[in-house]
Amino acid sequence: MPSQFELPDPRRADGDVVGVGGDLSPGTILQAYRKGMFPMYLPDGHLGWWSPVERAVLPLHGLNVSRSLRKSTRRFQVSVDADFEAVIEGCADPIRPDGWITDDFVEAYVELHRLGWAHSIEVWDNEGELVGGLYGLAIGGLFAGESMFHRVSDASKVALVHLVVVMNQGGGRVIDVQWLTQHLESLGAVVIGRNAYLDGLGEALAGPDPFLSAHEVDSM
Repeated sequence: MPSQFELPDPRRADGDVVGVGGDLSPGTILQAYRKGMFPMYLPDGHLGWWSPVERAVLPLHGLNVSRSLRKSTRRFQVSVDADFEAVIEGCADPIRPDGWITDDFVEAYVELHRLGWAHSIEVWDNEGELVGGLYGLAIGGLFAGESMFHRVSDASKVALVHLVVVMNQGGGRVIDVQWLTQHLESLGAVVIGRNAYLDGLGEALAGPDPFLSAHEVDSM
Protein backbone atom coordinates (compact mmCIF):
# COMPACT_ATOMS: atom_id res chain seq x y z
CA MET A 1 0.00 0.00 0.00
CA PRO A 2 1.46 3.42 -0.94
CA SER A 3 2.43 5.75 1.87
CA GLN A 4 0.18 8.63 2.83
CA PHE A 5 3.33 10.72 3.31
CA GLU A 6 5.70 12.24 0.76
CA LEU A 7 9.24 12.25 2.05
CA PRO A 8 11.58 15.11 1.05
CA ASP A 9 14.61 15.03 -1.24
CA PRO A 10 17.81 14.26 0.74
CA ARG A 11 19.90 16.45 -1.55
CA ARG A 12 18.19 19.51 -0.10
CA ALA A 13 19.05 18.66 3.51
CA ASP A 14 21.88 20.42 5.31
CA GLY A 15 22.58 17.59 7.75
CA ASP A 16 21.94 13.90 8.29
CA VAL A 17 18.27 14.33 9.21
CA VAL A 18 16.14 14.91 6.12
CA GLY A 19 12.65 14.93 7.64
CA VAL A 20 10.68 14.37 10.83
CA GLY A 21 7.33 12.64 11.30
CA GLY A 22 5.44 10.11 9.25
CA ASP A 23 5.00 6.48 10.20
CA LEU A 24 6.60 3.04 9.95
CA SER A 25 4.15 1.56 7.47
CA PRO A 26 5.70 -0.60 4.73
CA GLY A 27 4.90 1.98 2.04
CA THR A 28 6.60 4.80 3.93
CA ILE A 29 9.70 2.77 4.77
CA LEU A 30 10.10 1.51 1.20
CA GLN A 31 9.68 5.03 -0.17
CA ALA A 32 12.42 6.18 2.19
CA TYR A 33 14.96 3.57 1.08
CA ARG A 34 14.20 4.24 -2.56
CA LYS A 35 15.01 7.90 -1.90
CA GLY A 36 18.19 7.11 0.03
CA MET A 37 16.83 7.47 3.57
CA PHE A 38 16.13 5.25 6.56
CA PRO A 39 14.12 5.74 9.77
CA MET A 40 15.50 6.19 13.27
CA TYR A 41 14.13 8.00 16.28
CA LEU A 42 15.60 11.35 17.26
CA PRO A 43 16.74 12.00 20.85
CA ASP A 44 13.50 13.92 21.47
CA GLY A 45 11.42 10.86 20.58
CA HIS A 46 10.22 11.99 17.15
CA LEU A 47 10.64 9.73 14.13
CA GLY A 48 13.45 10.99 11.92
CA TRP A 49 14.36 10.15 8.33
CA TRP A 50 18.10 10.03 7.90
CA SER A 51 20.46 10.26 4.95
CA PRO A 52 24.00 10.71 6.31
CA VAL A 53 26.19 13.30 4.65
CA GLU A 54 29.13 10.92 5.19
CA ARG A 55 27.29 7.90 3.76
CA ALA A 56 29.24 4.65 3.96
CA VAL A 57 29.07 1.45 1.95
CA LEU A 58 30.80 -1.92 1.99
CA PRO A 59 32.28 -2.56 -1.47
CA LEU A 60 31.26 -5.98 -2.74
CA HIS A 61 34.84 -6.81 -3.70
CA GLY A 62 36.48 -4.94 -0.85
CA LEU A 63 35.69 -7.11 2.18
CA ASN A 64 38.72 -7.62 4.41
CA VAL A 65 38.71 -11.25 5.53
CA SER A 66 41.55 -11.95 7.93
CA ARG A 67 43.04 -15.40 8.40
CA SER A 68 41.30 -15.75 11.76
CA LEU A 69 37.95 -14.66 10.31
CA ARG A 70 38.30 -17.12 7.46
CA LYS A 71 38.80 -19.86 10.06
CA SER A 72 35.71 -18.64 11.90
CA THR A 73 33.58 -19.04 8.78
CA ARG A 74 34.23 -22.78 9.08
CA ARG A 75 33.22 -22.94 12.76
CA PHE A 76 29.59 -21.93 12.23
CA GLN A 77 26.56 -22.83 10.19
CA VAL A 78 24.95 -19.97 8.26
CA SER A 79 21.41 -19.60 6.94
CA VAL A 80 19.29 -16.98 5.20
CA ASP A 81 15.81 -15.99 6.39
CA ALA A 82 15.58 -19.02 8.68
CA ASP A 83 14.57 -16.98 11.77
CA PHE A 84 14.20 -13.30 11.00
CA GLU A 85 12.38 -12.54 14.25
CA ALA A 86 15.13 -14.08 16.38
CA VAL A 87 17.76 -12.00 14.58
CA ILE A 88 15.98 -8.68 14.93
CA GLU A 89 15.21 -9.47 18.56
CA GLY A 90 18.91 -10.20 19.09
CA CYS A 91 19.77 -6.85 17.53
CA ALA A 92 17.12 -5.14 19.69
CA ASP A 93 18.31 -6.67 22.96
CA PRO A 94 17.96 -3.82 25.50
CA ILE A 95 21.17 -4.80 27.29
CA ARG A 96 23.20 -3.83 24.22
CA PRO A 97 24.85 -0.39 24.43
CA ASP A 98 23.39 2.38 22.27
CA GLY A 99 20.30 0.34 21.48
CA TRP A 100 17.83 2.09 19.19
CA ILE A 101 15.53 -0.69 17.92
CA THR A 102 12.17 -0.23 19.62
CA ASP A 103 9.20 -2.58 19.63
CA ASP A 104 7.50 -0.68 16.81
CA PHE A 105 10.63 -1.02 14.67
CA VAL A 106 10.65 -4.76 15.30
CA GLU A 107 6.99 -4.97 14.33
CA ALA A 108 7.54 -2.87 11.20
CA TYR A 109 10.49 -4.88 9.91
CA VAL A 110 8.91 -8.23 10.74
CA GLU A 111 6.03 -7.12 8.52
CA LEU A 112 8.47 -6.11 5.78
CA HIS A 113 10.04 -9.55 6.10
CA ARG A 114 6.61 -11.15 5.75
CA LEU A 115 6.12 -9.10 2.58
CA GLY A 116 9.48 -10.24 1.20
CA TRP A 117 11.50 -7.03 1.58
CA ALA A 118 13.46 -7.51 4.81
CA HIS A 119 15.97 -10.35 5.15
CA SER A 120 18.19 -11.88 7.78
CA ILE A 121 21.34 -13.93 7.90
CA GLU A 122 21.66 -16.25 10.88
CA VAL A 123 24.82 -17.73 12.35
CA TRP A 124 24.51 -20.94 14.39
CA ASP A 125 26.97 -22.87 16.52
CA ASN A 126 27.47 -26.62 16.27
CA GLU A 127 24.72 -27.22 18.83
CA GLY A 128 22.15 -25.33 16.81
CA GLU A 129 22.11 -22.19 18.95
CA LEU A 130 21.76 -18.79 17.28
CA VAL A 131 24.96 -16.91 18.09
CA GLY A 132 24.85 -13.98 15.68
CA GLY A 133 23.31 -12.45 12.62
CA LEU A 134 22.26 -9.36 10.74
CA TYR A 135 19.19 -7.98 9.04
CA GLY A 136 18.32 -5.31 6.52
CA LEU A 137 16.14 -4.36 3.59
CA ALA A 138 16.68 -5.51 0.00
CA ILE A 139 15.27 -3.58 -2.95
CA GLY A 140 16.59 -4.76 -6.30
CA GLY A 141 20.37 -4.88 -6.04
CA LEU A 142 20.49 -2.70 -2.91
CA PHE A 143 20.91 -4.21 0.53
CA ALA A 144 20.47 -1.61 3.25
CA GLY A 145 22.00 -3.08 6.38
CA GLU A 146 20.22 -2.14 9.58
CA SER A 147 21.89 -3.95 12.47
CA MET A 148 23.93 -6.98 13.47
CA PHE A 149 24.65 -8.78 16.72
CA HIS A 150 26.86 -11.50 18.13
CA ARG A 151 26.88 -13.67 21.22
CA VAL A 152 30.24 -15.29 20.50
CA SER A 153 33.35 -13.82 18.92
CA ASP A 154 33.26 -13.28 15.13
CA ALA A 155 29.65 -14.42 14.69
CA SER A 156 28.41 -11.09 13.30
CA LYS A 157 31.47 -10.86 11.05
CA VAL A 158 30.68 -14.30 9.66
CA ALA A 159 27.15 -13.08 8.89
CA LEU A 160 28.62 -10.14 7.00
CA VAL A 161 30.95 -12.40 5.03
CA HIS A 162 27.96 -14.49 4.00
CA LEU A 163 26.01 -11.36 3.03
CA VAL A 164 28.82 -10.37 0.67
CA VAL A 165 28.73 -13.86 -0.82
CA VAL A 166 24.96 -13.61 -1.31
CA MET A 167 25.29 -10.22 -2.96
CA ASN A 168 28.12 -11.22 -5.27
CA GLN A 169 26.61 -14.51 -6.36
CA GLY A 170 23.15 -13.01 -6.83
CA GLY A 171 24.16 -9.92 -8.81
CA GLY A 172 23.74 -7.40 -5.98
CA ARG A 173 25.05 -3.88 -6.47
CA VAL A 174 25.40 -2.01 -3.15
CA ILE A 175 25.64 -2.81 0.56
CA ASP A 176 24.67 0.33 2.45
CA VAL A 177 26.07 0.45 6.00
CA GLN A 178 24.82 4.00 6.73
CA TRP A 179 27.68 5.34 8.88
CA LEU A 180 31.30 4.24 9.04
CA THR A 181 32.34 2.70 12.36
CA GLN A 182 35.77 1.42 13.33
CA HIS A 183 34.37 -2.12 13.23
CA LEU A 184 33.01 -1.71 9.70
CA GLU A 185 36.11 0.14 8.53
CA SER A 186 38.26 -2.78 9.67
CA LEU A 187 36.18 -5.01 7.40
CA GLY A 188 36.58 -2.76 4.37
CA ALA A 189 33.68 -0.29 4.54
CA VAL A 190 34.37 3.16 3.12
CA VAL A 191 32.74 6.60 3.08
CA ILE A 192 31.53 7.68 -0.36
CA GLY A 193 29.31 10.58 0.75
CA ARG A 194 25.61 11.22 0.33
CA ASN A 195 25.72 12.67 -3.18
CA ALA A 196 27.71 9.75 -4.59
CA TYR A 197 25.39 7.31 -2.84
CA LEU A 198 22.31 9.00 -4.28
CA ASP A 199 23.91 9.20 -7.73
CA GLY A 200 24.30 5.41 -7.81
CA LEU A 201 21.07 4.54 -6.05
CA GLY A 202 18.90 4.24 -9.17
CA GLU A 203 21.26 1.75 -10.76
CA ALA A 204 21.39 -0.28 -7.55
CA LEU A 205 17.61 -0.38 -7.23
CA ALA A 206 17.33 -1.57 -10.84
CA GLY A 207 19.63 -4.52 -10.20
CA PRO A 208 18.56 -8.12 -9.57
CA ASP A 209 17.42 -9.19 -6.12
CA PRO A 210 20.17 -11.50 -4.81
CA PHE A 211 17.90 -12.92 -2.13
CA LEU A 212 15.76 -14.70 -4.71
CA SER A 213 18.45 -17.38 -4.84
CA ALA A 214 20.20 -16.64 -1.53
CA HIS A 215 19.41 -20.01 0.00
CA GLU A 216 21.50 -21.72 -2.66
CA VAL A 217 24.77 -19.76 -2.35
CA ASP A 218 28.00 -21.21 -1.13
CA SER A 219 29.85 -19.68 1.81
CA MET A 220 33.58 -18.98 1.81
